[in-house]
Amino acid sequence: MGRHGWNSGALRWRLTALLGVGAVALALVVTLLNTLPGSGAGTDGTSRNGDKVHGTPTSTPDAETPEVGWGFTHTQFSADEGSSTATERVEGLLADAGGVPQNQHIMGWGADNPEPVKGRYDFEDLDRRIDFIRASGSTPIVTLCCAPDWMKGGEAGVGNTDWSKAALETAPDPAHFKDYAALAATVAKRYPDVRHFIVWNEFKGFWNDAKARWDYEGYTQLYNLVYKALKKVNPKIMVGGPYLVMDSVDPRSEDASAGFKGAWGAMDQRILDAFDYWNRNKAGADFVVVDGSSYTNDDELLPNEFAATDKFTAVSRWVRQQTGNLPLWWAEYYVEPADSRDEREGWSENRRVAVQAAGMIALAKGGTTSALYWNPENEKGTGCAGCLWTPTSGSGGGRKLPMFDLVSRFSKAFPPGSAYENVSVAADDVPNVRVLATGKTVLVVNTVNRQISAEIDGKKFDMQAYEVKWLTR
Repeated sequence: MGRHGWNSGALRWRLTALLGVGAVALALVVTLLNTLPGSGAGTDGTSRNGDKVHGTPTSTPDAETPEVGWGFTHTQFSADEGSSTATERVEGLLADAGGVPQNQHIMGWGADNPEPVKGRYDFEDLDRRIDFIRASGSTPIVTLCCAPDWMKGGEAGVGNTDWSKAALETAPDPAHFKDYAALAATVAKRYPDVRHFIVWNEFKGFWNDAKARWDYEGYTQLYNLVYKALKKVNPKIMVGGPYLVMDSVDPRSEDASAGFKGAWGAMDQRILDAFDYWNRNKAGADFVVVDGSSYTNDDELLPNEFAATDKFTAVSRWVRQQTGNLPLWWAEYYVEPADSRDEREGWSENRRVAVQAAGMIALAKGGTTSALYWNPENEKGTGCAGCLWTPTSGSGGGRKLPMFDLVSRFSKAFPPGSAYENVSVAADDVPNVRVLATGKTVLVVNTVNRQISAEIDGKKFDMQAYEVKWLTR
C-alpha cells in the first residue's frame, strides 16, 4: 500500500492561503458570503450543476469495448498544465501514437475535492484533465477514488479538505456509500464519453483491524452500489474492480498461500480471499482490475529483476481463470522497488526500460489486455526517472523520453485481440532474452548488462546491454 503516494493537486490553494493576513481575511469574508444558510460549510467556487455535460465529448477509440489496451495514469503533475507549447507537444505525441488510453482519479493525483459540500461540485481540475485526454485523441478512463471529507467523518467546505495521505486513503463511511455512488453517477453524466470506470483504488481504507484482514464485505457493498448507479446513467458504461494489490510474500511467511507460489515468491492468502469474496458477490463487472509489483512485500526481486516478472504471467492467468476470462486490466504494475521517499531512481534508464518491457511481455503472456503505466512527472527540471516526457513547466518541455517510446509502441503493436506467436530463439540466447511476437512484430529484450549476439526469428543481430529491440516480420 502507498507505494506511489497520492500527490494531490490541491497544493495551489494551500499556497494561496499563505500569502498574508489580508488575503486570509478577504478569503474569510468571501467564504462567509458563499456559505449555505445554517450549513457552516464554505461553497465558494462550487456549483450545483455537477452533472452538466462539460465541453465537447468525443468519440473515443474504445467506447464500445471493455478492453482499452496499454496506456497510463496521470499523477499530480502532468501535461495538462504548464507551458502551452509543451502541453501541446505532448498532446501531439499522444495523437501521433494513435491515442494512448489515459486514466485520472476524481480526487487526488492532480484533482481537487470534487464535492467539498454535499450537492456542491468543483470539477475544474478534472475538467482540465479530461480536456487534455480528449485533445490527444485518446480513450479517457476514470478511477473513482477518493472520497470527499464529509463522506468519511471530516469537515465539509471549500478549503477544509484534509490532504494528508492518511485522510485521503480513508474510505467513505458505510452511511455515505450511497452518496459516493451518487457522486460517481454525477461524474458519469458530466463526461458522457467516459465509458470505463474503475471503482476505488487498492482497497484504501478497507482494512478490518479486528480480523486482521481486508474488509472485502465493505468494499463489495460500495462497489455494487457504484456499479448499479453507473449502469443507471448509461447501460453502456463499463465498470471494473476490485483494484486489489496482488501482493506476494516470502514463501515462509505466515500469510503465504500454500498453493499459489513460484520462484518469484508466494501470493498473500489474504489478498486471494478478498478477491474471491468480491468475485462471488459482485453485482457485475465488465472487466476485472488488479495491480501489483513483480517484487515481494519485502522488496525482494526473486530470483532476479527479470525472472520476477513471471509473477505477472502467473497472477494474470489465475485472475482470468477465477473470473471466467473477464477482460483483465492492471491499473498499476511495478518492476523497480521504491526507496524510502517512494521514488524509483536507483536504476539506469536503459535497465528500467528493459525490465519494464519484460514486465509488459509477462502481462501479455498471462492474458492481460489492458494495463496502465503509473506515470511519474516532475513539476520542473530536466531529469525524470521513468517518466514518459520531460516536465511541461517550460516551453522546451514535453519531449518524449525512452519510456514513452516503449509504452506507446507497445500499445500500437500489441492491442487487445493480438494473436501471439512463438518464434525461434537460439538455445544459447534463451537465458538472455525475453520475446513477444505477433505475425507482424517481434519485441526482444536483452536481460543482461552486456552486449550479446542473438539469433531470433531467423535473424542474427547484436544487442547492447539492456537493449529493447523491435523487429518487423
